[in-house]
Amino acid sequence: MAHVIKKDECINCAACEGVCPVGCISEVDEKRVIDSEECIDCGACKEVCPVNCILAPDEQ
Repeated sequence: MAHVIKKDECINCAACEGVCPVGCISEVDEKRVIDSEECIDCGACKEVCPVNCILAPDEQ
């Protein structure tokens, strides 16, 4: 299971997209989403999210 962005809490700042080493984060409907098939669960996105809306697999 991959990291997940809680859409209701995402402020679309794109901080997560900028640090993703595999480019699996994109914008959909003015929110960021993680492609679960491309995510390598590195956690880089979670560390930079200013509103803490990214969940690790063990937090879902």
